Amino acid sequence: MNFKNKCALITGAASGMGLLFAQNFSALGGNVVMCDVNEEALFDAAKKINEKNQGKAEPVLCDVRSYESVVSATEHTVRIFGRIDVLVNFAGGTATRVCKVDREKYPEFPDVPIEVYDWGIDVNLKGPFYFAHAVLKVMREQQEGLIVNIGSITGAEGSAYGMDYSTSKAGLMYGLTKSVAQFGAKYGIRCVCVSPGPVLTRAAMAKMKTLLDRAAEPQEIIDLILFLASEKGQFINGENIMIDGGRNAMTRGQKQ
Repeated sequence: MNFKNKCALITGAASGMGLLFAQNFSALGGNVVMCDVNEEALFDAAKKINEKNQGKAEPVLCDVRSYESVVSATEHTVRIFGRIDVLVNFAGGTATRVCKVDREKYPEFPDVPIEVYDWGIDVNLKGPFYFAHAVLKVMREQQEGLIVNIGSITGAEGSAYGMDYSTSKAGLMYGLTKSVAQFGAKYGIRCVCVSPGPVLTRAAMAKMKTLLDRAAEPQEIIDLILFLASEKGQFINGENIMIDGGRNAMTRGQKQ
């Protein structure tokens, strides 16, 4: 795979799989615009990529909950690199975990302050929606591009407590991805959703059962996204790809 002269705009790029994708894409010759709200981690990560003298990394502070911030990041990308070939929406997380909700104090869904779920829906669903709206203007002009949404097995299974996450991910996996693919087809723009099962970005994920009896290594998810962005993945469009070790194929009893 060779991404020389290509540009990827990446959200949630200061850590986790967003950072790993930025490292991989740049190592294969591509330029990356790394968006995140964590300023210190973001600029440090971009600096380390640039020290390797591969594709250039450009850090951009961006809050995906703000359309103004999203537009600013998009316009900055075009000013620096002249184009956007790939957008990958990694930014996200289960609001009750990220916001550190006390499960004893707020034991069930109706008990959790609605502001917590607002955060989750804003980051996990509205963020990718905002970026699609902004970036599609650029890709339409280019007459080409790829948008990759990041779904989750939770979008297929549901969650009685982290309801913001399952709702948002389902919206990405089926609503937004198909809709963007339908719009983009006449402009040479593709949209694909990659939906992981358990991934070892957190140790707790090792406890989540799959048919392969293990969680994924983060690199396995990144390899799929790189394939989609490469010349080899050009016929995949409008699809939600589950990369979950067979968890979605398990019976309810097997998941217990």
